Amino acid sequence: MSAPATATTRFFRITLRRSAIGLPHTIRGTLLALGIHKRGQTVYQPVNCTSAGQIFQVKELVKVEEVDEKKTKREIWLERRPDPGYWVESAVPR
Repeated sequence: MSAPATATTRFFRITLRRSAIGLPHTIRGTLLALGIHKRGQTVYQPVNCTSAGQIFQVKELVKVEEVDEKKTKREIWLERRPDPGYWVESAVPR
């Protein structure tokens, strides 16, 4: 049976938290299959059995959240960007 037409697609937001250095080739291959190449990288995968099984294999290395929509690279960058620590209220007249 197929899913209802009104169902929205959900995604796993996967962020690599720990390095795969020194781990078996199968684990590194799983990370590559998920699309993760370096530590701190975030990727989105659709919620399905295949993705869930791959995530389960590398659960100690990644942080996973289930979200409604994908974010663009720019949105992820803005989210991770630190607060500048100051505000410019008005420019000095020159």
